[in-house]
Amino acid sequence: MNSLVSINLVFYLIGIIVMLVAFMTVRDSSNPRRYTTALFWFLLGFSFLFGDLMLAVLGKTLTYRLTGVMVLVMAGLAGANLLGAGAHDDSGRAQRLQASGKLGKLGNKIFIPALTIPVVTVIFTVLLKDLQWGAWYLLDQKNLTLAALTIACVTALALACRYTGGTPMQAVRESRRLIDSIGWALILPLMLAMLGGVFVAARTGQSIQAIVNLLIDPGSRFTLIIMYCCGMALFTMIMGNAFAAFPVMTAGIAMPFLISQHHANPAALVAIGMFSGYCGTLMTPMAANFNIVPAALLELKDKYQVIKVQVPTAILVLTGNILLIHFFAFP
Repeated sequence: MNSLVSINLVFYLIGIIVMLVAFMTVRDSSNPRRYTTALFWFLLGFSFLFGDLMLAVLGKTLTYRLTGVMVLVMAGLAGANLLGAGAHDDSGRAQRLQASGKLGKLGNKIFIPALTIPVVTVIFTVLLKDLQWGAWYLLDQKNLTLAALTIACVTALALACRYTGGTPMQAVRESRRLIDSIGWALILPLMLAMLGGVFVAARTGQSIQAIVNLLIDPGSRFTLIIMYCCGMALFTMIMGNAFAAFPVMTAGIAMPFLISQHHANPAALVAIGMFSGYCGTLMTPMAANFNIVPAALLELKDKYQVIKVQVPTAILVLTGNILLIHFFAFP
C-alpha cells in the first residue's frame, strides 16, 4: 500500500539524524576518541539511510553480509571502549534564553511538547489510521504506531522550537549530547530484538522442553511453575526484553507442561508469566533503556545504581507471581 509516512521514510529520517551526529562528532576536537565514535554512529546511520539502496544494487545476500560486518565492527568499537564523549557547554544557550525572557515565560508550556508525543500518537493511530487521498494512505498501514509516533515527534519538535526560539539543528546538537552520555547502550534494544529472533529461529523453546523432561518430573506442577517464572526472568535478564523471552519459555514450559498436561488457564498463566519477565527487566543492564539510560541521564556515579534499588522489589514480585499461578491459574 502506498503511504505518505512509510516505514522507509522513518528509517531515512533516523539515518539522517544519526549521520548528522556522526558529522558533529568528527568535528568535535574535545572528544579524545572522536574518529572511532564518529565511525560507530556513521555505520549505524549508513544502515538506516542506504539499506534499501544496498538491497537494490547488491542483492539480499551481499547486503546482509555487509550489514553483519558493520555490526561486528560496531561491537568491536564498543567492546574496546573506543567511544568517547565531547565537552558540551550548554550555558550559552541557557543564558540567551534567559536574556530574551523566554525561559521565565515558558512556565507549564515546557511540558506541552513532551505531552504532545503520546497524545498525537494515539489520535493518529486510533482516529486517523484510515485517512487517505486517492490510493495513498497517510500512515503506513503495516506500521501504524511507528508512523504516528514519527508525526508526533516532528510535531513536538516544532512546538519546542516555537516556544523556545530554538532550531531543529539545536535539537540535533542536544541529541548528540544525550548520545554521548548514553553511548553504545543506545542501540542495545535493537541488538536484543534481533537476538530474540535468533532464539526463536534456533528452536530454543524445544531445547528447553527437552531439558525439562530430563531434569524435572513433569508431574511436579509447583516445580514447573517456578521454572517457568524464574526462566522468564532469567531469559529476560539475558536478552533485556521480556517479549523476546516470552515465546522461548512459553514454547518450552508453559504450553507442553502447564497448559497441555496440567490444564492451566492459558490467559492467566501467560499474563503472569510475562509479568515475571518484567521482573527480570528490573535486574539487568541489558534492559538499557530502563536501567542504564536513566542512570546516564541522571549522571549517577554508579551506572548500576538503578538496578541495585530495583532488585528487592523484583524478587518480591517474582515470588508473588509464582504463588498467584499456583493458587489461581488452575481449575
